[in-house]
Amino acid sequence: MKERFAQWQDAVFNRRMLTCVFTGFVSGLPLYVLIQLVPAWLREGGVSLSEIGLFALVGLPYTWKFLWAPFMDRFTPPLGRRRGWMLPFQLALLVAIGALGMFSTDVDTGVIAALAFLVALFSASQDIAIDAFRREILPDEELGLGNSIHVQAYRLSSLIPGSLSLILADHLPWASVFWITGGFMLVGIAMTLLVSEPEAPSRITGGFRETVAAPFREYLQRKGLLSLLLVLAFMFLYKLGDNMATALSTPFYLDMGFTKTEIGAVAKHAALWPSVIGGLLGGLLMIRLGINRALWVFGVVQVVSILGFAVLAAEGVGASLWLLAAVIAFEYLGVGLGTAAFTAFIARETSRLYAASQFAMFTALAAVPRTFANASTGFIVEQSGWYTFFLLCAVFALPGMLMLLWVAPWNGRAADSEQAENNAGLSAAESGQ
Repeated sequence: MKERFAQWQDAVFNRRMLTCVFTGFVSGLPLYVLIQLVPAWLREGGVSLSEIGLFALVGLPYTWKFLWAPFMDRFTPPLGRRRGWMLPFQLALLVAIGALGMFSTDVDTGVIAALAFLVALFSASQDIAIDAFRREILPDEELGLGNSIHVQAYRLSSLIPGSLSLILADHLPWASVFWITGGFMLVGIAMTLLVSEPEAPSRITGGFRETVAAPFREYLQRKGLLSLLLVLAFMFLYKLGDNMATALSTPFYLDMGFTKTEIGAVAKHAALWPSVIGGLLGGLLMIRLGINRALWVFGVVQVVSILGFAVLAAEGVGASLWLLAAVIAFEYLGVGLGTAAFTAFIARETSRLYAASQFAMFTALAAVPRTFANASTGFIVEQSGWYTFFLLCAVFALPGMLMLLWVAPWNGRAADSEQAENNAGLSAAESGQ
């Protein structure tokens, strides 16, 4: 028992786990600027819900980042294979986020959309390098814990654009708010300069075709075409309803009659802390349940929790702060649980050699619902109303649960067996180069 506790203590209290805190924070901040702060700014400026919903399309780089990820695996800038890519994109994000507030929502909507697209492009590129960096610094036995910490820090970063920035917006001009928000990218810049570059498993060689094809060929050789198609379908569908339900959360709260200060002080915290608790609880429960069963159990909680928003949107409820906090807390508890299992599943599917490319492929597909489906949410709400919209979101969450029958059956192999297969595939791929 003492030996097991000592191993657990060594796994939790080390520099790698601390690094995962910072990678999560700096990775999440730009995304929450786009999905929380920018919609609130646009809504206050009189932009319609349909146009705000279309702004989700600026997130296309999150969907297509796998196209340039192989080149970030292949080429090494002066600062290093991972850090050399992280630093320039972090500097670019600081400037791009700050520049958003320099334009008017009345006459510069097109410019704002273009700048938001650049934020998404820089953020997606930073994520490619950060995900690969995290995969390379974490031993296999720390993948679950390290990714869970990363995800919870990712969630915590929403406190800046989703809470602090909204409160500041009641007292400061939007131009100042965006520069203050962008300044938090200095956390990531400092981390990148202080950490050490991880050792690459081996040097990737070859021309253009080999650079692009090798990561996908390795996965096909390891898992097969049918498995790849099923996994890709699952990654698209599992978080679909959940992503749609929270896509227009800030405009929803405003339409329900809550002020920006109430949203910043109550709604955002009611979302954040349950999701963090859910993620940490999910990490602990996965030790007992395994990844497959965790995906089932946590997925059910996700589906049920979406219905809480329908209750909040029902007629006659009004702007009740306690009900708002309760509904959001339950929803984001489900989000935290589901994300913990989903992220562990993605980590289990990747190889260390092609970490940037394969992580980008899977996480890009996971971003598709947030980009394309979310772009339609404003139209759905305007046609059906908030209540019916949230019922539809719960229905859209069901196909992802059905996919578990194939990709993660309840009585399927445990995560350890899957990881052993992953490692064996990696060894075979490396030896074949």
